[in-house]
Amino acid sequence: MKNILLAFATIVLLSFTSNSQVPLNVGIQILRAEDSRNYDKALEALLKSPNAAVRERAAMAAGRIGDKRAVPALAAMLMESSNLGKVVSTVVFALGEIEAAEGGSAVLDVLKAESGFSQRDAVLLSRAVEAAGKIVAANAKDESLKDLKAAIVRVIEDELKSPSPKSEVLMAAATAVLRTRPDGGDVAVAKMLGSDDARVRADALNALTRLRSKQRLGDIRGLLRRDPDAVVRANAARVLGAAEDKEALPLLVDYAINGDDLRVRVACIRSLAALKDASVVDKLIERGTQMLIPMHGDPMPLKPGEKRVLKPIEVPLPKNELLEIATTVGRLRAGTDDAATLAFLTKLANADKHISSETMVAYARVSPNGYIAMETPPSVYRDFRVASAYAQGFGEIASLKSDDMNAKAGMKLTAFISSMATRVAVKDQGKTMMAMPDLMQAQAALKPDNLDQILRGQMENGDVFVRAAAALLLGERPFSKENFDAVQKAFTVSMLKDKRDNDAMLAILDALAKLDKKAAVGSLLMALNSRDYLVRKKAFELLEDKELEKTSPGIPFMLKQSREQGQDKVQKYVPVFGTKLGQVLNTDLDYRRALSRKNGSIKAVLTTEKGAFTIVFNPEEAPLTVDNWVKLARAGYFNGLAVHRVVPNFVMQDGDPRGDGNGSPGWSIRCEMNMLPFDRGVVGMALSGKDTGGSQWFVTHSPQPHLDGGYTVFGYVNDKDMMVVDKIARGDKILKVVILGK
Repeated sequence: MKNILLAFATIVLLSFTSNSQVPLNVGIQILRAEDSRNYDKALEALLKSPNAAVRERAAMAAGRIGDKRAVPALAAMLMESSNLGKVVSTVVFALGEIEAAEGGSAVLDVLKAESGFSQRDAVLLSRAVEAAGKIVAANAKDESLKDLKAAIVRVIEDELKSPSPKSEVLMAAATAVLRTRPDGGDVAVAKMLGSDDARVRADALNALTRLRSKQRLGDIRGLLRRDPDAVVRANAARVLGAAEDKEALPLLVDYAINGDDLRVRVACIRSLAALKDASVVDKLIERGTQMLIPMHGDPMPLKPGEKRVLKPIEVPLPKNELLEIATTVGRLRAGTDDAATLAFLTKLANADKHISSETMVAYARVSPNGYIAMETPPSVYRDFRVASAYAQGFGEIASLKSDDMNAKAGMKLTAFISSMATRVAVKDQGKTMMAMPDLMQAQAALKPDNLDQILRGQMENGDVFVRAAAALLLGERPFSKENFDAVQKAFTVSMLKDKRDNDAMLAILDALAKLDKKAAVGSLLMALNSRDYLVRKKAFELLEDKELEKTSPGIPFMLKQSREQGQDKVQKYVPVFGTKLGQVLNTDLDYRRALSRKNGSIKAVLTTEKGAFTIVFNPEEAPLTVDNWVKLARAGYFNGLAVHRVVPNFVMQDGDPRGDGNGSPGWSIRCEMNMLPFDRGVVGMALSGKDTGGSQWFVTHSPQPHLDGGYTVFGYVNDKDMMVVDKIARGDKILKVVILGK
């Protein structure tokens, strides 16, 4: 195939000069197909368009839609002499996005064709090994893919032998090894640590961490000591913790206390917890205590006779790092009742106003009895974050697996829930009771005798997310007629009333299938009539069960009939049904506006409590995602929202109007996976599964290659503004968002 492709290079390059753009009407057609998740004959015809740009864009659409019926047409494109450059790379990327085992042989052919040192296409090779990783990971038990799995390791070995190893190939291969875990994968990845490219070293270390590899630990200690790149040093620390490298203890302590970069310090602090050596706790507490002391400033020069008085300067609590310290000391001093540790945790909880679960969980680990006897924070009745953190502390006690301790914690927690229900004013109850999912999780972990009764009662709760949590927990309980009937009743209520959020319905379908799939068939078939594409998709997945067909042989026919009626596609929004969930909300006018934007032509300036930063959008790669975000921002949706999630050295996440991680705008948008990598400062859409995005978004603190192709990239924050993002902690607010551009 390589020779054929090269032979037609000149012809294709000439064709690009006259057909380098996707006509607007065709672009709208493709966006419409993506938005409705509809792979049809019209889209398939575009894969054969004489315009190379159209073929490339149609291939991307086929990958995003994810219909394995597109695999033969995409595989055929790899053999067409007219498909080179970005077209063929996109085709391979699309095969990886579809994740069908049927695409494995085509990807393997590309890997074989591109394996030689001379004139190989590094971009194509990197896309092929990336696709191989996705296909193998999605079909882990498929023996027909064993050669494809082995080829991933071979790509690394061949690339490292090359006179000029290509960074993009090595980086993609490292992530593919992480996803597929082939024999000898960590050995091959460890050889990448000698690369001159810092990003290659960082990605290799990221893979080794997640593989829990013990390869070349001495070299990795050296990278923590001396590598000039902070991400490499941070990832080296992560590997040492995952490998439980005792020899690294002094080094990790030194960098946890004295490291000059937050990402490195955080990685070292986490790794110290994994090493399970409590001798480091005093130094961590000393560091944390110093961070809690108010800073003092030097006032203006004194006038004659004046006395110098140092006043505290109001500085933000360095919460991100402090919570990491709390988590680690909690793990290392578990069950000790250590007074110094408890004093530090109490001081931190007070400074943080008891809103962080990390502190409460750490206290419960160190002193379970002390936590049970602790006076309930008064703000627990006013702030759901406090109640949630308090509940998670009780849930941690359950991990001790002490029946006596569980009984005492269960009694205290039950009394607290009862007190909350009676003390909270009705007008405030909706907001404060948002902690109920965490309270139920804690109760389930403690296993009171009446747990099923408690959960069944919550299946009638007016909050959709409380019902979702109760359904998930009931789905894990042993079958009983009472449990099944309670979930079944909730299904009917959810079908009729849940117009804004589908979390309860999706959880209920899973719970019904787990409790008694045979008895759930009627409800699952009824769910195929939901207006919400995601609900129908879930029902299709649960009904496609060979064992279920034995007792309900008519299911395949009904599923076939439903597909013929378009129930497996996203349907157009119809206002009369009163819901926007899982429907096509865009019109051709929206598609036209989205397609009119160019990368960098539209930006958002976000003013936060820690400063301002700018998002530069990439509408050419994710037009509908950008359009959705911009429309929300112009409506003031993000103004005043608290940042509900921060994981240092990973992401900062916002966009939830509830503040508990569950909120949405009342609709979902389709994913627009693309080939932009998740480097530092990349803006992506948060998901709870494919096509579940709505309003929650995140910014990466450091490169996260394992997210590539799994989440929509739709913008970025520059290096200077990332200094502001790095300072943002959970609870900080986005005060205002201003959109620049059209």
